[in-house]
Amino acid sequence: MKILIAGLGYAGTRFHKAFTNTGEPVSFAYVGRTRTRTDIPYYDAVDRAVAHFRPDVVVVTVPDAAHASVLTALAGFEGFVVAEKPLTTSGDDLAKVEESLAKTSGFCLDLVERYSETTVFLRDHIRRQGLELVRAHFTWGKDRINDHRPTSGVPSEAIHPLDLVQWIAGDGQGIALESVLGTRSDFSVSGPAVLDSVAVAGRLRTGLVTGYSSFVNITRKREIDFVLRSPEGDLVYASAVYDTPAWDADRLRVWRRTSHGDEVIHELDTGRQPVPAGAETVVKLGRMAADVTRFVTTGRHPESPFPDLASALGLQRLLNGMERDARVIGPAAYFPDGRTVLQEADWERLG
Repeated sequence: MKILIAGLGYAGTRFHKAFTNTGEPVSFAYVGRTRTRTDIPYYDAVDRAVAHFRPDVVVVTVPDAAHASVLTALAGFEGFVVAEKPLTTSGDDLAKVEESLAKTSGFCLDLVERYSETTVFLRDHIRRQGLELVRAHFTWGKDRINDHRPTSGVPSEAIHPLDLVQWIAGDGQGIALESVLGTRSDFSVSGPAVLDSVAVAGRLRTGLVTGYSSFVNITRKREIDFVLRSPEGDLVYASAVYDTPAWDADRLRVWRRTSHGDEVIHELDTGRQPVPAGAETVVKLGRMAADVTRFVTTGRHPESPFPDLASALGLQRLLNGMERDARVIGPAAYFPDGRTVLQEADWERLG
């Protein structure tokens, strides 16, 4: 299988590692502004790379603002596309992106938390038990203050909890946002007033959804709480925690409250599970890569559907509306006298 990676930075290198670990014979090439590696074929443009390398899979991990231009450069490509989230930025032409990807054999947006055991169990449990969402609340943020990488801002972070809530408890329905508060700042190199945080409120079917997501959260925090109602009218509680204290260390607790205390329905902690050598920090990404590999090489569809192009477009419209409708304060000035961009010592902090 031949894989072309457009943008072999932090995210692209993680995909390189994940696909290498699938155990299938894989050859790579990459596209970038400059050549940074000599062990992999290099191209300076996506169209030339596709024409010459003839990849089976194209992985798009360029900065957010370049997603649309790379995806539209794939017009006519008949292989499989994996794209880093978000699909585009709010100023891009979604219709043009959709048209350019019309001939692809498959598409997967990098919504990697769908591949967590926490997500899989809770989604299946809600469906099996016929549970209905009453309320969901998320806190999802990390510290990217003084980030030297270009970014579209907090939509790139908020996409995860918004997707997870509707994927886990929406039964095919999407969230309708009714209120958005936001903050702008100069936290990154992308400008003096990038949207860095949002607090949202909305509805998912008959349930309410609230949450806060931020790129200036100081500490990484990825938590979603659910209150659900059973067909018998009982309340069921679920708490999902992701990537804490390390990547791929996820926890889930599902329980009922009774007169005799909490009745635990299910608990798991993936942080206690051994990680195969070479798969550190890419366990969930490796599951996604394995699904893509099986689909491309054998035509086998995954047990859990890919976050496909229709899903990606729907989420992007939700993010665009969130950004458009946000009541915003700021900008906060972290660097009023100019910034000194530090050499990043902990890439996993940015992740």
